Amino acid sequence: MYISITAQKLGETYTQSSAGFVDYLEKENQGLEQSEMEHFFNQDSDEISAAEVVKEIDGNTAKLKKKEPKFYSITINPSKRELQHLKNSSEDLKRYTRAVMQDYVSSFNRQINSRPITVDDIKYYAKIEHQRTFKGSDKQVQENQPYASKILQHKHEIRKIEREGAEGNVTKLQQQINHLEKTAPHQINGKRIVQGMKKEGNQSHIHIIMSRKDKSNSYSLSPGSKYKSSETVLNGKKVRRGFDRDAFFEKAEKRFDKTFGYKRNYAESYQSKKDFIKNPKRYFSALLGLPTNERAVAFKILAKSGVPIANIPTTQVQLALKVVRRLKKGIDIAVKSSSIGI
Repeated sequence: MYISITAQKLGETYTQSSAGFVDYLEKENQGLEQSEMEHFFNQDSDEISAAEVVKEIDGNTAKLKKKEPKFYSITINPSKRELQHLKNSSEDLKRYTRAVMQDYVSSFNRQINSRPITVDDIKYYAKIEHQRTFKGSDKQVQENQPYASKILQHKHEIRKIEREGAEGNVTKLQQQINHLEKTAPHQINGKRIVQGMKKEGNQSHIHIIMSRKDKSNSYSLSPGSKYKSSETVLNGKKVRRGFDRDAFFEKAEKRFDKTFGYKRNYAESYQSKKDFIKNPKRYFSALLGLPTNERAVAFKILAKSGVPIANIPTTQVQLALKVVRRLKKGIDIAVKSSSIGI
C-alpha cells in the first residue's frame, strides 16, 4: 500500500480551480458506455458528475489566499498482492475508501464546535481508476531512452534522404530501427516501452480530491500541516491544530487488513518502512527473524521490487553499515512500492 497526500500546484502557485484535475481523472471514461464508467463518489453518494465535483470544491474556498492550497489530492495505491486479494476491485476499493476516510478525519488534532471532527464534516470526492501509464521518470522508460534516441536519429536521417535526396541507405536505416525496437531492454507484448504506454496487470488505484475547508466552509483542515499536534491562540481562543500523518498511515493499513482479512507480511508493512529509515539493523534483523515461510514470502516481495536478495546479510556481523548503505537504494525502492508514505 502506498498513499500520497499532495497539495495541487500549477508551477509555483496553487491551482485556483479543481477543473483541470477533475478533467484528468475523467480520462479513463472517454469512449465508454455509461454503464462501464467509473463515477465520482463520496461518503453518501455514487455517480456524482464531474461538473458537480468542480462546483462543490471550487465553491468551498472561503477566505483562502492565492498562496494557500484550495484542495488536496490523496492517492491510494494498493500493491499487486493486495489487489489480488480483493474479490471485486471497484466495489471493494469503494468500501475501503469510505472506511479509510474515517481514519483520515480521526488523525486531525482539530475540533469543530467543541467536538471531534467526523467524516460528515469534510468535503471529498473519490474516483477509482484501473489503468496506469508509464511516465518519463519510470526505470523502464529511462533505460529504453538510448534506444529511443537512436531510433529518432535514424528516422530524421530517413526523412532527410526522402525530402532532400541526401546520401544514405533508407532500407539499411529502417533495418537498424527495427533491430533497436526489438532489442530495447523493456518490452510489452513485443513493443518497446515508451512514455504513455499502458502498464500491464491490475493497476487499480483511488484518487481523492479533498477540499481544504470543511463542509460549512468555515474551518481550514490541512493534511499538509507541519504540526502533528499542538495548540495556538486565534482570536483570543485556544485552537488545536495538526494532522498526524504517521497515525493515518498506520490506521489505513490496519483498516485494509481488517476489512479484507489480509495477512500482511513484514516486508510490505508500514512498520518495515519506519524500521528501515530509522534503524536499518532492526529492519534486517526483523527480516531474518521471520518464520521460514514468512521470510521466503518477504524475500520474494523484495526480489520483485529489484532488491539484490543474494546480498542480504545472514549474520549479525554482516549487518555493518557499509552493507546497509550498499543495499539501501534497492531496498528503499521496495519499501516505497509496498508501504505507505507521503
